[in-house]
Amino acid sequence: AWDLQHQYLEEAGLTRGLKSILARYTLHKMRLWDVRSSYGVDHFIGISNFIRKRIDKVYRRESELIYPNVEVADFNLETEKQEYYFTCSRMVPYKKIELIVRTFSELPDKKLVVIGDGPDMAKIKAVAGSNVVLLGRQPFLVLKKYMQNAKAFVFAAEEDFGIVPVEAQACGTPVIAFGKGGALETVVEGVTGVYFEEQSVASLKGAVSKFEGLADSGQFDPLVIRKHSKNFSTEVFVEKFSTFVQNKWEEFQSK
Repeated sequence: AWDLQHQYLEEAGLTRGLKSILARYTLHKMRLWDVRSSYGVDHFIGISNFIRKRIDKVYRRESELIYPNVEVADFNLETEKQEYYFTCSRMVPYKKIELIVRTFSELPDKKLVVIGDGPDMAKIKAVAGSNVVLLGRQPFLVLKKYMQNAKAFVFAAEEDFGIVPVEAQACGTPVIAFGKGGALETVVEGVTGVYFEEQSVASLKGAVSKFEGLADSGQFDPLVIRKHSKNFSTEVFVEKFSTFVQNKWEEFQSK
């Protein structure tokens, strides 16, 4: 109702006509209901600074930052990387897997492995070059193996937080990420990965080139990357969330 409305309406075929008018009216009423409902919330927690800004914009309320938990312990560090890039996702438009596949199809000397399935699979297959391996849906252990061994994980979506890039970093795998949304808070430029500024082939190509230059100079240390991922572990989340609840409860009791 608040974000990506145009994109969702376009995907649903509701950009014009009576159904489009009804959908937009319904979303308008949902926004009014949502704001009214927000008055009953005692405290807000934002899962990223990106979301905290959205809470302030929509509800005019302050919020506490607590990053969601990532099961870092489920992923194993691998220091010896292989010569392929990796991405995984449900294949829906906003995940921008087609953009990643198009980009690497224009970089025939670089191998890309993709895990995932969804409505966009046929469209993505149609643009994939011979250097792009589409594995479809795979068990978690297979996904984890490819993530651990990849030269880099490629992430092109604008997410509220983005758990998968942190999972990649838990493997010691650097991330090439779109520089907007939660990724700006989980990927450290030049240390655990690099950013690209636009969701375009040219911008992503530039980031791949920049990444390879830094990687060739030994810029990305898997041990450092793994250590960084622990900032978002379940243990850290439980501690921060428990402290938040305890503090708010004490404030409530003292009133």
